[in-house]
Amino acid sequence: MNETITYQNWQQISDTFPIADETKGAHSVLEWAFRAYQSDEIVYASSFGAEAIVLIDLIQQIKADARIVFLDTGLHFPETYEVIDKIEARFPSLRIERKQPKLSLDEQAEQYGSALWKTAPNQCCNIRKVIPLRETLAGKQAWISGLRREQSPSRASTEFLNKDEKFRNIKICPLIHWTWDEVWGYIRGHELPYNTLHDHQYPSIGCFPCTQPAAADGDSRAGRWVGSGKTECGLHTK
Repeated sequence: MNETITYQNWQQISDTFPIADETKGAHSVLEWAFRAYQSDEIVYASSFGAEAIVLIDLIQQIKADARIVFLDTGLHFPETYEVIDKIEARFPSLRIERKQPKLSLDEQAEQYGSALWKTAPNQCCNIRKVIPLRETLAGKQAWISGLRREQSPSRASTEFLNKDEKFRNIKICPLIHWTWDEVWGYIRGHELPYNTLHDHQYPSIGCFPCTQPAAADGDSRAGRWVGSGKTECGLHTK
């Protein structure tokens, strides 16, 4: 396998990662990623949801001082910040950065009106998530994401390695073959801290104004932007 992958030559690497092991290829993908890229070329953009907890545990086994970025919109649930604190205590060598938008919430309200997440949710996500991630990924060859195929129809065709048109690099998704039950089996089996909102029918957790509980047997992202027709924040769309 070619040890270097760029935006231009990513298709040269075939789907050779084994998926029959206990991590369904995730460990192999991460080992390859941290071997193929230098520390300053790759970053994990983490939501600190359930999938993120699994990835963080796997990543720290491979690279204990890996860089992890949390897009701190200023609108997250208290439980989200609590689990970040717990992860920092559990894995102190990880480099966790809380990336904030250039506009504070007050500045955003002054410029665009109050509660922008209600009047123009795409613009709010762009200001508070997409632009900060673009700034984070400037000069980066790759980034890691916790997307799973099972999460929603829009993610069903996600591959281990994806050409990211938006950020002009490679998006690495080690957990594409994992089920929701497998995610939780790993968390409980390794006694990992997690966002306690998951215990209250929040399978997908984003900003508190735009996140509601969702049925356990449906689309895991059904609780996001309810009634708006919006299903993605924009990080994973062209």
